[in-house]
Amino acid sequence: MTRREMLTRLGLAATASAQGRRPNVVLIVTDDQRQDTIHALGNPAVRTPNLDRLVRSGVTFRNAYCMGGHVAAVCLPSRMMIMRGRSWFSLLRDPSATPNLPATLNQAGYATYQFTKRSNTDHAAQKSFAYSDYPEPDDQADRLAAQPGKQMADGALRFLARWKQDPGRPFFMYLAGASPHDPRVAAPEFLAMYDPAKIPLPRNFRPFHPFDNGDLLVRDERLAAWPRTQDEIRRHLRDYYAVITQMDREIGRVLEAVKQAGQYDNTIFLFTSDQGLALGSHGLMGKQNLYEHSMRPGLIIAGPGIPRGRQVEAFAYLFDIYPTICELVGLAPPASLEGKSLVPVIRGRARQVRDAVFLAYRDTQRAVRRGRFKLLRYPRINRTQLFDLAADPDEVEDLADRPSHRARVEELMALLRRQQKLYADSAPLTWESAPPGDVTLEFFRKAPPP
Repeated sequence: MTRREMLTRLGLAATASAQGRRPNVVLIVTDDQRQDTIHALGNPAVRTPNLDRLVRSGVTFRNAYCMGGHVAAVCLPSRMMIMRGRSWFSLLRDPSATPNLPATLNQAGYATYQFTKRSNTDHAAQKSFAYSDYPEPDDQADRLAAQPGKQMADGALRFLARWKQDPGRPFFMYLAGASPHDPRVAAPEFLAMYDPAKIPLPRNFRPFHPFDNGDLLVRDERLAAWPRTQDEIRRHLRDYYAVITQMDREIGRVLEAVKQAGQYDNTIFLFTSDQGLALGSHGLMGKQNLYEHSMRPGLIIAGPGIPRGRQVEAFAYLFDIYPTICELVGLAPPASLEGKSLVPVIRGRARQVRDAVFLAYRDTQRAVRRGRFKLLRYPRINRTQLFDLAADPDEVEDLADRPSHRARVEELMALLRRQQKLYADSAPLTWESAPPGDVTLEFFRKAPPP
């Protein structure tokens, strides 16, 4: 048995060092794609053959989180955190600070390329890429042509054609497009794959969110009428799934182009999204909340030296991607990064690199998770939720007011305060003159229609 055959049987590919050069890196970041929209991760209703291929060939972090954001367009701080390896609290204090991921890889001899959505770009980091495609404002061309992801794949293929003319350096491609963010417009052939009547509703579907979470009238929440109806949510899900499936085809074009360039076995692929989306879960439509469906997009890492087909429960932030890429390609991560390399988990040397996750949205919501329990705090209304994610992964049974969980609430509130201190978050967790938090139907009757 050859060494390569032995490694393949063990679920490993040949390492970059064995091939005598650093591996290439392809980082794909979609827009607003919740983790449960990948067939291989447990959703039989959606078709994602190319993402399924990555799941089967790599390690999937099922508990990868976007930390949150200070604006309703969470996509922007999320993508900045990915590029900088730092929390958004740190980025708020110093948004232009270096280092950034493309600059680090430039210094290591990589040919760096990005395709990115103009409105969600880390402008300082964008300038560090050697090659860049920067679509027209609001990235409408793909949508108007019902071709989600096509511009992104076309740009990647153009870059690879250019790279093949001078392949002396490894390449890094950062592909961060605009789909499946709304407006969701798919080609008829992909829409025809999905019958709205047969699409299951989220298990946590609700007509209304039960209380004012601080942003119930934000733009995303106006994309569907109140009360949310089953038929309307199914239509939204049909469009969402159709765009994801069509976009998956474009991702497949990128994978095939890397293969045709003879680089597939020496390329690390990372796939994630900037965050998830509600789309009817908890009576919400957007990502301006800290529930799992909105803050947990999933993270897939595949390539040389990475075990195949593993799914792990270790906590991760998206800003862990930067130091993880550094270690995977044999670089020391910059000392100023707040992210942690996930390589010890990938290699099986550790079960986790952190024991808690802290989430934040503006000054209206905070959350912390440790183990199976997650606490959410709404400071402006002095309301707390507690969920047992092992027994209740859809976060529908609030345990916060149960006497049997009083000590746990106190314990997690103390952890939340420690996490705030760790990240220099000064937002109060209690307001002395908070209004009642319950939302009534009358509130929505008075709200402007979407």
